[in-house]
Amino acid sequence: MPYKILEGKKGVIFGALDEHSIAWKSAEEISEAGGQFVLTNAPVAFRMGTIEKLGKSTNSLIIPADATSMEDLQNLIDKTLNHFDSKLDFILHSIGMSVNVRKGKEYKNLNYDWMTKGWDISAVSFHKLMQTLYNKNAMNPWSSIIALTYIASQRTFPNYNDMADNKAYLESIARSFGYFFGKEKKVRVNTISQSPTITTAGKGIKGFNGFINYAEKMSPLGNASAEDCAKYIVTMFSDYTKKVTLQNLFHDGGFSNVGVSQDIIDLFDEA
Repeated sequence: MPYKILEGKKGVIFGALDEHSIAWKSAEEISEAGGQFVLTNAPVAFRMGTIEKLGKSTNSLIIPADATSMEDLQNLIDKTLNHFDSKLDFILHSIGMSVNVRKGKEYKNLNYDWMTKGWDISAVSFHKLMQTLYNKNAMNPWSSIIALTYIASQRTFPNYNDMADNKAYLESIARSFGYFFGKEKKVRVNTISQSPTITTAGKGIKGFNGFINYAEKMSPLGNASAEDCAKYIVTMFSDYTKKVTLQNLFHDGGFSNVGVSQDIIDLFDEA
């Protein structure tokens, strides 16, 4: 039986779509750890996924919300605060989308309207969310806000396309808004840079299967799974990490600090 390190804590989880998503796995782990939460996703995601199933299994309220809409976010937070009759202790932002990737546009020939839409969904939505939480004074002291990112924000991965730019902007928002949230309200804000993970969104990236195998050979501990990430998120929402903020936390089996692995060298030697 897991330790109930989130007993009494309440929050909101953005982005659970199906059993493959990190947000879905996180919801299950948070529930096991004693946390309670509201689930939310864009209205279109309710037609694509099975979030109602997750709501039933975790006994959670589901509130549809477009994370790019200030009106929707304000409605979501108001309803959540009323539902729990208390302020919040954790927020998970697990949202990312590139229309250019979905439509097969290469980075050298982007559609800028699509780029702007993906930027708004993947990055600016995080600022809109935190601004809503801040202005409504919705977070308890020492609460924790997490957004998911990827190392392509800092290094070049050609097929990650404009999502790399979105993630770089997301991480900057976390640091910038996190300063004010920490200084003025004792709320911590971090990003988790996760291994390439087999999710509905991840599978849409060109060459994804090849790259996930490469990352596995590069990482001394191997790729971190969605379940691994969910457990890490639980620790970041707990009181054991109260003084961690403004950090981009690599959760990637060591990939981010390896220049080249012996497995990769051996592959070239064999060739």
